[in-house]
Amino acid sequence: MKTKYDVVILGSGHNALVAAGYLAGAGLSVLVLEKNDYLGGATTSQRVFPDYDARISRYAYLVSLLPQQIIQDLGLNLQLRTRDTASFTPYERDGVSRGLLLSNLSASVSRSSLRQLIGHNREWEQFQRFYQLARIFAQTVWPTLLEPLPGVGALERRFQVDDLHREAWRSLVAEPLGAVVERYLQNDLLRGVVFTDAKIGLLTHPEDPSLLQNRCFLYHTMGNVTGEWKVPVGGMGRVAGELIRVATRRGAVMVTRARLLGLELSARQRTVHCEVDGQPRSLEARYLLVNFGPNVLAHYLGRGYEPGPTHEGSVLKINLLLRRLPRLRNQGVTAREAFQGTFHVDEGYEQMKVSHAQAAQSALPDRVPCEVYCHTLTDDSILAPELSTRGFQTMTLFGLDTPWRSFVGDPAGRTREAAARCLAGLNRWLAEPLEDCLARDADGQPCMEIRNPLDLEAELGHYRGNIFHGALTFPFADSAETTGTWGVETEWTNVLLCGSGARRGGAVSGIPGHNAARKVLELERADGRS
Repeated sequence: MKTKYDVVILGSGHNALVAAGYLAGAGLSVLVLEKNDYLGGATTSQRVFPDYDARISRYAYLVSLLPQQIIQDLGLNLQLRTRDTASFTPYERDGVSRGLLLSNLSASVSRSSLRQLIGHNREWEQFQRFYQLARIFAQTVWPTLLEPLPGVGALERRFQVDDLHREAWRSLVAEPLGAVVERYLQNDLLRGVVFTDAKIGLLTHPEDPSLLQNRCFLYHTMGNVTGEWKVPVGGMGRVAGELIRVATRRGAVMVTRARLLGLELSARQRTVHCEVDGQPRSLEARYLLVNFGPNVLAHYLGRGYEPGPTHEGSVLKINLLLRRLPRLRNQGVTAREAFQGTFHVDEGYEQMKVSHAQAAQSALPDRVPCEVYCHTLTDDSILAPELSTRGFQTMTLFGLDTPWRSFVGDPAGRTREAAARCLAGLNRWLAEPLEDCLARDADGQPCMEIRNPLDLEAELGHYRGNIFHGALTFPFADSAETTGTWGVETEWTNVLLCGSGARRGGAVSGIPGHNAARKVLELERADGRS
């Protein structure tokens, strides 16, 4: 290690690695400091259950928002695979278990399944019209995410071309999303399927006046214009591994087990005090990029951090290893078809209003809305061949309306109860308990790892367990002062946010990392250095 670098990056999450790749490729000296003994942050894959060779993405899971431009710019060798099934939502009619299956491959399969649920095609047509608004928004806004922030007025003017574009802006930006969902769709189950994308990771509801639900929905539906969430072949760790490969090949230096002790920031100085392998170090940087959240930065600067209530995280994450897929009560689809996409549990539209109201009062919902993903049905390369041959599968359960506040006071007890309610909800649609399908370790314990928002705050530093580092933002500037900025700037000279806490941050996107790098290069040009 040297004592002076052009760029020091604190943290090695995927956004930090994107920034490192761009900046090292531009010829700057780049040092990445990571507190853990591994690189990649929340995008790593790990052997969560030591008795089994299964490399599980412990925190992150799917890829949608990573722009193809970043993949091409950095020369990443990634394969993102489409899931045959988009989603499966079980329901019961006349005592018979049925299910709404939406396909990523066949519109006719989706239309037929929705007709079976409702009895006519009008809802399918309205469903298509609703998502046409999301596509129009994505087509207009997606290209701007790797550019300086457009002002809200200028961006709105791009939607003044016809009635459909104006409707897209009004519906997704100007009014609560719940009003739009209710205007376009009549079926409660379908409304719920749509609205889950507005809730994942955050505590919000259809009529939320903050429009947090709108922002969350947009980030879940506009990735690369299509909004499709894909499975990275090799797991999420493959994404981190490729970014590490490119950044180090271009000259970035990566240091693990670096304990941050303090920061000195001023108009002329950016000094990082840390400890590496037990030895104190002081490093000077012309540019300091911060990959962790604003709350962690405030901590190291001895400042308070009290954002608004919309910044609270709301997530329960359960990682499971199965010996085999469970049998379904529903005989109309196979377990493989149902679990290959997003398996919705207790996510009816009106039901989620109830669960939100209970969660807002710090109670666990009687029925926890949750989503189940089985990524090994699309890519089994994260399993050792022997496990794959035997039929093992990984499964991720993502609980909604499980906010940070619900676990304070009795985290262990509340976590056990929340997990039990999630599994009970899933088991209502299975012909056998999921517990009977779980792999077990050498001590006979089920291979099930549970993480609540307090765990995410302790392990990753995310404010109150918010997987996005804070409340998601609309992808535009809301003031004259921020219009034309990159959304990564801080009050300190040459100190930039490069993680999800930046504007247009959130999810596995690399967008804040790209934009922080672009800001650095812009400053370099202004300084006459490039």
